Amino acid sequence: MSASDSGPSLCGVWISPEGQTHLAWDDGEGPRKTETAGFSPFVWAMDSAIGDLVVGASVSPLSGSASYRHLIEFEDLEDYRGFVKDKGRSGSIDWIRQLEQQFLLTNQARLFKDMPFVGLRRMQLDIETACSEEGGFSDPKRNEDRVLAIGIQCGDKVDTLVLEERTNEAEKRLLERLIDRFQEWDPDVVEGHNIFKFDLEYLRRRSQMLKVPARWGRFGQKASFRNSRLRVAERWIDYPRCDLPGRAVVDTFILIQIHDITTRELMSYGLKDVARYMGVTPDDGGDRVYIEGSKIQYMFDDDRGLFLDYLRDDLRETKGVADRLLPTYFEQTKAFPTTLQEACLRGTASKVDLVFQEKYFHLKAACPMPGETHTFAGGYTASFKDGVFKRVLHFDVASLYPSLLLLIGRNPEPDTEGVFIPMLKQLREYRMKFKKLAQETKDPALVSEYNARQTSFKILINSFYGYLGFAGARFGDADLAAEVTAKGREILQSLIAFFEKVGCSPLEADTDGIYVEANEYFDDPEKLLEQAQEILPDGIELEYDGRYETMFCYKAKNYALYDGEKVIIRGSAMRSRGVEPFLRSLTQKLIRFLLGASEKNPADLAQKIELEIESGKYPVERLAKSEILSQNPEAYKKKIDSGGKPRRASAEVALKLGENVRMGDRISYYISPKEKGQTADWQRANPVDLFDAETAPYDPKYYVKKLNDWRTRYVPFHPDLAKDRDQRELFE
Repeated sequence: MSASDSGPSLCGVWISPEGQTHLAWDDGEGPRKTETAGFSPFVWAMDSAIGDLVVGASVSPLSGSASYRHLIEFEDLEDYRGFVKDKGRSGSIDWIRQLEQQFLLTNQARLFKDMPFVGLRRMQLDIETACSEEGGFSDPKRNEDRVLAIGIQCGDKVDTLVLEERTNEAEKRLLERLIDRFQEWDPDVVEGHNIFKFDLEYLRRRSQMLKVPARWGRFGQKASFRNSRLRVAERWIDYPRCDLPGRAVVDTFILIQIHDITTRELMSYGLKDVARYMGVTPDDGGDRVYIEGSKIQYMFDDDRGLFLDYLRDDLRETKGVADRLLPTYFEQTKAFPTTLQEACLRGTASKVDLVFQEKYFHLKAACPMPGETHTFAGGYTASFKDGVFKRVLHFDVASLYPSLLLLIGRNPEPDTEGVFIPMLKQLREYRMKFKKLAQETKDPALVSEYNARQTSFKILINSFYGYLGFAGARFGDADLAAEVTAKGREILQSLIAFFEKVGCSPLEADTDGIYVEANEYFDDPEKLLEQAQEILPDGIELEYDGRYETMFCYKAKNYALYDGEKVIIRGSAMRSRGVEPFLRSLTQKLIRFLLGASEKNPADLAQKIELEIESGKYPVERLAKSEILSQNPEAYKKKIDSGGKPRRASAEVALKLGENVRMGDRISYYISPKEKGQTADWQRANPVDLFDAETAPYDPKYYVKKLNDWRTRYVPFHPDLAKDRDQRELFE
């Protein structure tokens, strides 16, 4: 079962409450084969923790001077749990929380180790539900809000399980048929879009109501649920986590938000929008069936065929989105001692920790305590000019921080066994191997497989630097991280000086990359690259990364590029999801006009929109702002009731929408006309769903002011936006 073994791939692992390990194997033929194995849970311990051990626990001394100098292994899982409960808060022990990870680590085993992505048995799941409240949301606690249909797909198999009649008995049979499909198809992973918050949670509550055991796991086991939260960039997502013994649950709703951290391009995380964005469905929708949310339950009765086509399209889009997002996590599962579900829900720092812990476990070496960190200067960033520029080249340093770590060649201070640098070298070699294979192979399936592997290793390699400065990293070293960033700043500044010396004008620089107005070098970027490489230290490689006809520089870290075919927008100032849709669209049209990608003058469109807003005929959906809730409505209300501030428009709207809204949900609202005593937006915010042009209109003056503020912001770059002739002449 070691990492070097070949043969059947391990597809599932689960530790039972009694401490027995259940395994599922794929040998390439038929259903997964299951077996049981023994398991000894363990903790790392300080001297102070080993004085009162239970019978059956064995202690092994570990080499080195780090804090956790003993390894304690337990014969009985209950003894282990009791010991962790007793000592866990004292800081005298350190342990890996998930038992399945412990098993994989101690055996140096990996899930799906020799399996290609196409060999992963994937089931997509989507449900449609009834709603007995006019204009409301389905509520599993209401008896009439039944599950109408369950769509499932696994490889070539597609099934739509349909409610035969609206009775408890029929719905119970529907839920039991789902259990049968889980056992027959035996998927390794269950995929869905918002599957945690909606599909599985709804099925759980209906199963509880109708007394149907949710036996969706392997080994005849039921699903387990617990409240959990996940950090995505600067915000938290609360969700009811579902665990299926021996299987993984993958929520593409979560994965797309993680993906969007770097691109910040998506305005909505709904399945239909994501599918179009990812290229799963054409921009015009193609032959995809669309049904308005409030009408889905009626279509179940009125046009069953169209209803089922809609459900099957949901499954197709879910699979298509997962096809694009899941392979990297699949490859991480093959590289780390973790499950696929944990790989999708945990950050890279925790995965790097696991790799170190595995190395130290098998070296029988003492482990350090999770360390503290301190602030240090980051990468060099600068914006040199604003306006529109032509003949622009982009260069960046390949894997700058990992390369600098290897150039410095020093392991983090807590890494007494010297694991860090050798592991980083090995991972880089793996990455280059698969990158080369992806370039050389002609098989599209292998190209995809190799690219997923090299991307996975790239993410891991780049995370080594971030790990050093991560608070709580067991093998972190903020001083080493600070040294790396200092050298990175020196390199970028030396490149800026070089480009200026040869007659190129730097426009934008950020950490490891620089955009320059290239002038005569525009048609020969390789010549410029060759000259620039000569000033860099050995082991630091500059890459030519793109050529652009025009570049619009707005302000630091906010710019747009046009390569003659596609416009790329970078930075939140010009594409923030917190901006009203009509202003976001105007900004994009303005950028295309400034870059020469469009001849349509956005000033004319702005004037037309203003007239429609003033008449009250402009669509409210284009005016409504969307925000993601950063707090649960109940917690917000409790704070406000006790005199807490500030009041937030999105949170006030969430309270109006009721109990189906949770932290992490996106709320859309508009501003109604001001009434006496109302001075803030939160007092006038209303849900878009409650808009009525007669009884609950929007405030035209409010939105015309927003439009004029937008004009003022961009008039220096496009004088036509100025409504006042003197102002226009000033900027011209």
